[in-house]
Amino acid sequence: MKREELVKYLDGLLEPGKFRDYCPNGLQVEGRDDVVRIVAGVTASQALLDAAVACQADAVLVHHGYFWKGEDGRVVGMRKQRLGTLLRHEMSLIAYHLPLDAHPVLGNNAQLAKMFNWQPEGYFGEQDIAWFGRVGENTLLGDLAQQIEKTLQRVPLVIGDASRPVRRIAWCSGGAQGYFEQAIAQGVDLYVSGEISEQTVHLARESGVAYIAAGHHATERYGVKALAEHLAEQFGVSCEFVDVANPV
Repeated sequence: MKREELVKYLDGLLEPGKFRDYCPNGLQVEGRDDVVRIVAGVTASQALLDAAVACQADAVLVHHGYFWKGEDGRVVGMRKQRLGTLLRHEMSLIAYHLPLDAHPVLGNNAQLAKMFNWQPEGYFGEQDIAWFGRVGENTLLGDLAQQIEKTLQRVPLVIGDASRPVRRIAWCSGGAQGYFEQAIAQGVDLYVSGEISEQTVHLARESGVAYIAAGHHATERYGVKALAEHLAEQFGVSCEFVDVANPV
């Protein structure tokens, strides 16, 4: 398929114009016109780009791309190497950040709900990016933490009594610890995110709402993977998800 056709479809699907984001969404680096092979991953690191070159990919599809607000805009060092790899091999870089967190079917939060059988009931946070809902009956915090560890293959950081029942839950992938107070306002027993800050521990202890930090990378693998699978099914292009190991 044509690159322009692919980007137009993704923009229509993910609707980046609805979001006030910290980076440009959509096509970030222009490569060759025809796209037959796509490599997808969480972050456009050099390791992912090298894997894409080895796969002879025409485009790289990621959640974390480039050109973040506040970054040094000079093309030197690591940035020169990454951009040089893309340009030298005529690979497009396509990135969707908040739109891929929030998508109701393919997004990171939707995929977490699907994986753990959480029942969504509503949204909160900036641009309604975070979710809240219910878990199954007779669920304990310790059991849920073990399920997260087994599924995500990461040991989560858990703040709360393992024996406490969990009925209502809120979640948001990645670095969304800043939404914890809004999650508490939803009347939940537990908030799950990717990261945790020093003050988050005190807030969890003093509010009585449990907190699980399941890993930024670990909670954001599944949106871009689902998107790649969707593109393969929709257009018949080759879409390979490459998980570059990251303990965060």
